[in-house]
Amino acid sequence: MEREQEALRGFLLALCCGNKSDADDLAQDVLVKAYISSTGYQEKGRFRSWLFKIAHNTFLNHKASCRTMESIDEARALLSSDTAESSFQHQDLYLALSTLPPKERSAITMFYLNGYSIKDISKMTDTSEDAVKKQLSRGRDKLKQILEL
Repeated sequence: MEREQEALRGFLLALCCGNKSDADDLAQDVLVKAYISSTGYQEKGRFRSWLFKIAHNTFLNHKASCRTMESIDEARALLSSDTAESSFQHQDLYLALSTLPPKERSAITMFYLNGYSIKDISKMTDTSEDAVKKQLSRGRDKLKQILEL
């Protein structure tokens, strides 16, 4: 688990839209759940995928940890200028991600920020590949509109 902690925290940081304290809280929960479930891990798949699946499910179960914003302006208003998150390198991206529904945010994060294939995301999220493709498409369209690309 030590080898995967940095990647896990980065994944959760993206899901939590740059909110480090929420990401750290979720990471703690994920690591405890993974430790408790470690006897159920089978060496067939990649350990990181197994861990990220637990992280994804934990994130979805803690929806309050990364509230969906109605607009990027609302996200900016809630972000205090003196917090560590406000100086985060990818602040605009995380603000835009915060406007996406959790499943779209997860798909975008896993595909673009973590490099997982549609097939891998499908397995980790227990959804069909078509559903993942739709989540990616909708998420991309919304991000393009929000970020005015």
